[in-house]
Amino acid sequence: MMTTRRTLITSLGAVLALPALAAKPQGTAMEVWKDPNCGCCKDWVKHLEQAGFAVRVFEKGNEAKRAELGMPQALGSCHTGVVGGYAIEGHVPAKDIQRLLREKPAALGLSVPGMPIGSPGMDGAIYKGRKDPFDVLLVAKNGSSTVFQSYR
Repeated sequence: MMTTRRTLITSLGAVLALPALAAKPQGTAMEVWKDPNCGCCKDWVKHLEQAGFAVRVFEKGNEAKRAELGMPQALGSCHTGVVGGYAIEGHVPAKDIQRLLREKPAALGLSVPGMPIGSPGMDGAIYKGRKDPFDVLLVAKNGSSTVFQSYR
């Protein structure tokens, strides 16, 4: 009798714990090409992961990938990503990538040219809270761009 009760309690406990043991749902898959020594790139990847992206990183630089995707050099930055068929260049905030994936515009992707201070990955303690204005650009397949989101 005691063994049956113990088995029942153990089984019930296991059933109640199932939701906690279930695999965490995978975030949106994204690939990123970056220099292996770049700290701001690592911080940007961490920003994406905290926003729910499942990021696979290639530590071999990004210039070749940027060129392969057709992202204009003038819109370049220190890392290049691919998500949902879109190119993501530079320190693009995760919420803008999520918006891009929801709205699905006919475009090459998004870019934050350069490395503006205060953008995700460029917002560490070393910058003492400084936030420079920057724009997230929606890049058309022909290489032209329009402002997708401004940060002021």
